[in-house]
Order: sequence, then structure tokens, then C-alpha cells
Amino acid sequence: MFAWLEQFLVRYPELTLFLVIAVGYSIGDIKIGAFSLGPVTGALFAGLFIGWFAPVPVSGMTKSFLFLLFLFGIGYSVGPQFLQALRRDGLKPVLLAIVVCITGLIAAILVAKALRLDAGFSAGLMSGALSQSAAMGTATDAINGLTLPEADRGLLVAHIAVAHAVCYIFGYVGVITFCTTIAPALLRIDLRTEAQKLENALGMTRTKPGLASAWRKFELRAYRLAEGSPLSGLTVAAAEARVPEHRLFLHRLRRGERILEADPSTMIEARDVIALSGPRQAIVELIRSQAEEVEDRELLDVPLMAADALLMSPKLAGTNLVYASKEDWTRGVYLRSVSRGGQEIPVASGVVLQRGDLLRIVGPEALVQKAAAKIGTIVAPDASIDFVVLGLAIFLGGVIGVLMTISVGSITLSLSTSVGTLLAGLVVGHLRTRYPLFGRIPSGAVALMTSLGLAAFVGLTGIQAGPVFLSGLRDAGIGLLFGGVVVTLLPQIIGLLFGHFGLRMNPILLLGALTGAQTATASMAAVQERSGSPVAVLGYTPAYPVANILLTTWGAIMVLVFGG
Repeated sequence: MFAWLEQFLVRYPELTLFLVIAVGYSIGDIKIGAFSLGPVTGALFAGLFIGWFAPVPVSGMTKSFLFLLFLFGIGYSVGPQFLQALRRDGLKPVLLAIVVCITGLIAAILVAKALRLDAGFSAGLMSGALSQSAAMGTATDAINGLTLPEADRGLLVAHIAVAHAVCYIFGYVGVITFCTTIAPALLRIDLRTEAQKLENALGMTRTKPGLASAWRKFELRAYRLAEGSPLSGLTVAAAEARVPEHRLFLHRLRRGERILEADPSTMIEARDVIALSGPRQAIVELIRSQAEEVEDRELLDVPLMAADALLMSPKLAGTNLVYASKEDWTRGVYLRSVSRGGQEIPVASGVVLQRGDLLRIVGPEALVQKAAAKIGTIVAPDASIDFVVLGLAIFLGGVIGVLMTISVGSITLSLSTSVGTLLAGLVVGHLRTRYPLFGRIPSGAVALMTSLGLAAFVGLTGIQAGPVFLSGLRDAGIGLLFGGVVVTLLPQIIGLLFGHFGLRMNPILLLGALTGAQTATASMAAVQERSGSPVAVLGYTPAYPVANILLTTWGAIMVLVFGG
């Protein structure tokens, strides 16, 4: 039975890869408390086991193809925020991310030199301890460019997978523990108390209506105004101005048998039936006791639209939500959510909008279309992929990566096709914020490129490393595990000190930025859970794209340092 299975896996390596992906995702979904390996590391362990069980052949071209797709997808997804972050979007978290990433690189180099590790073990130590699986790919690309015999290059690539597997688990758990337990103790803060303070400073509120609650889900209801109503004799604009903090809007009104569109200059009369929109809580608390609600289907037949608007307006970028809400074109339009870099951020009056943000707006169709034009453009669901831009960008990025070289002493190392492709994805993703019809790739396709591409690449790397995993583990020794602990925690400690004393960051934003600086999304979620608030994401989002790019390129740097 086992002999037949081994022969089958060796004969059909393409099917073996799908098995690795399936097993890897199953392993990655297993949770022990808040800890889970995730699909990428799950695929690595699945590949290691299957590679140990059967000598499955691995195509180098397939590995490269999958990894380049992943890198382009990563660059494309963070491109709208990467350059924005470097210029203006949260300078403190960006500086923190740079310090943490550089500290992590230096720590990995020093630990690897102290343990006398080769280029493969060194790169795997860095990628695992800093929980950046993408660095395995750039390191592999760099190793394949070394002037070494093919067998030696293959062994170094296998060592990357061995060291990554050994160091990753603490690299994952260590950041969660540090940011949710150790750092708050060192700062002498209570996470929930500090989160509540920051929410208050941003204008967030959870229990009473206000600016933030006025932008949540709303209702459209009809009310008949009684004789002597305080709204009688007022224009629509004057009536709406009576409660501006609740953003209640009149859209239409019935006067006798006629239905009138309620533009700002329309006069309101007693016995009119008004179609009123606003947050449900505000309508129930303020209106229900003052007017009679009626069922008027014809009056309430207002075409509503929900749309995702990509923020491109230079006038709106850099302003906070309370400023945006006072613009004339926001009348009758409500903001449901704001996404930045794929993460939903809190909707509060003090939150500053940035170019590339995705605003989910809802309201009457004509008003939503008008507001979207002021914001930027509506990003409509699109099933088509611009394969021309995708193919040319990866090709040209790879060419530039090969042609651009770095010389250190007697060693000359090219930027590599992987780093070139990553930069190409950044450029295309950034250009999308200026030219929305350029290089369109649906979010689902990007997710497939990034998740499946990396998981499959890492799984193939595990298959290659499987036959030498145990011997490589013996060669590296227990020092590799403890070295990984140092590389994981030292950047967090230095980052905490720099952020607290040097940058004087808000502690919740500091912790969010620390998780973003090591691209630890699960750690950011853990901080949110412990603090009982989503606000940590405001520190995470500026740090994450910068760290994602730097940590990915560190794989090639480690090979440059140790490959000579």
C-alpha cells in the first residue's frame, strides 16, 4: 500500500502538489487557543512530510511561476498604501516599521554568524523568526543565482525550509505574547482603558448617537407632520440643520396627492408626509414621538445604491471624516465602512482619510453617484483580469531585476526577478489609484494569487527539503531554535522603546504598529481582542505595507551576506 502510494506521488507530482495544498490548509486551520499555523506554514509542514515519504520531483519553473504570481499580487495589493505611507500616511508607524525591520535583519545576521550557519539556514532563520514566509522565495531566487554546483544550491534551498519550520512557530506566538502581555506590562497600561481613551479622542462612540453612529446602517421611513409641527414653514435645508450631528435627511415629501422631490430650498408644510433617512437609533429616539409614522410605499420608493468608492481626490485625502461629512455633496449619503490596505478601519470623526482608501457609501442612487465622483471613482465588481498588464508587468519587472545589480566587495548580486516583480506589482497597484481602469484585477483573483501562490511555492520547497529535513535539523542544532527567539523578540523590544520614548506614540497605536512591522496580522487581531477595540488597526495599516516589502527583500540580503 505505502509502496504504491509512494510510486503514485512520484509519478504524478502535479497531483501531489494539490494534496500538499489541501493538507497544508487543513493543518493551518487547526487552532490551539488563539494559535494556528496558517495555510502557508501548514503547506510547508505538509510538503516536508510528503517529501520525506516520497522523492517527488519538483519543477523549478513551476516554483518560480507561482512565486512571481504571489509577489506581483502582494505588490499590487499594498501598492495603493505603500507610497502613500512613505509620504504622509502615519509617519510614526512607518518609521517604527523601518526600525523594527532593520533591527530584525541585523539580529538575524548576528545570530547566524554566531551559530556559523550557511546561507540557507541563515535565510530560513530570518524568514521564520520574523514570520515572513515570502522571504523564503527571494532567498531561494538569490541562492539559485550563486555560482555553486546545482547539488549545493539545492541543499541550501532545503536548509531554508528547515530553519523556517523550526523558527516560525515562536515567530508567530512570540509577537502575539509580546504585544498582548509583555509590552502592556512594560508600559504599565491597561489595554481596554487606553483603547477607550483613544476612541474618545477620535470621536468614536459605542452607546450614544453621534457622528460615528450616524454613518452606520440607516433606514428610510415616512412620517406625517402634525399641525403646529416645528418643521412647518422651514425649508428642507433649515429642517435638516436642526439636528446636524445625527445626519437626518429629507428625500421626498407628499403634499396631498403629489410627491415632491425635497431639494434644500423646498418649503415644508403642516400635514406633509416626509420621507426621512438616517440612523435607525436616531430616527426612533428623535422622530417617533414627534410625528406619526405612516406606510407610504409610493413615497418610499426611492432607488437606493451601495457602492465602493476609491478615494482619489487630493482635496479629500488628508482630511478627517468630520470635515468630509460637512461637504454639500455628502447630503443624504452615509458611510458604512472604510478599508485601508485590505483592513477595515474604525469610522470615527477624527480618522484621517488617505488616498487609496475604499469607502463603502450608501444612499439614493443619484446622490451616491454624485458623492463617488467627488471621492474618486466607483470600484465595481469585475470578473475580468487585465492579463496584458499582468504579463508585461511581471516580465518587465523581472528584466529590471536581472539587469540591476548590487556589488559588495567581490560579490555581484542582481536585484533578482523576484524583487523586480514585487516592485512591478507596487507600481501597477499605485497607478490603479490614479487610473482606475488601468491593470484591473478583481480582489478575488489577487487573493488567489497571494494565498494559493505562496502556499504552493512553500509546499514545493517543503517537498524538496523533506529528504534532508532530519539531517539538516541535526546539523543546525538546538541553537537555531533559541537564535530564532532572539531574532523574534529583539526587534519588538527595540521597536517598543523607540516608539514609546523616541516617537511618543499612543500605546494602542504603538502596539498595532509593532504587529504591522512584523506583518503579524493575527497579532493585531489579538491586540484588538484584548483591548476590546478595533483602533489598533490605525497603527497597523501604515506599518504593514512597508514591512511587507522590506522583510520580503531581506531574504535576498541574507544570501548576499552569507552566500560568499
